[in-house]
Amino acid sequence: MAIYSLANLTTATASGAAALELRTAATDRAALLELGVFLNAATASIFGVGRPAAIGMTPTSPITWLAEDPANPAGTAQTALAWGTGPTVPANFFRRVNLPATIGAGVILSFPRGLVIAISSSLVLWNLSIVSAVNCHVMGDE
Repeated sequence: MAIYSLANLTTATASGAAALELRTAATDRAALLELGVFLNAATASIFGVGRPAAIGMTPTSPITWLAEDPANPAGTAQTALAWGTGPTVPANFFRRVNLPATIGAGVILSFPRGLVIAISSSLVLWNLSIVSAVNCHVMGDE
């Protein structure tokens, strides 16, 4: 397996909605090793990371994770920021974080053995309160 990364600036700012979805292809699964979330505006925010009850449908501009070693094959996992139908709220969360109303406040969440995303499935960064757009990054194994 190879290491892949990607950074995004989220666009969803509504409470009770996905800010970011980490999606796998029909052929591969992936493992999330690290997720960084940093506020782009001074808005107190609460996020959760979990498995949605249903994956988002028709993402509008998915971006494929980038191989950290250029000799590795292209990644197949993607991030999505907007959808025709968004992913649904997770029943439970692996991590929850509260961030103060300070631009640049953030957290790096690590999953040492990898939080596995099954084939044709996803994980979401869920807005639990009204938030600003956030700068985030993912690092995963595919």
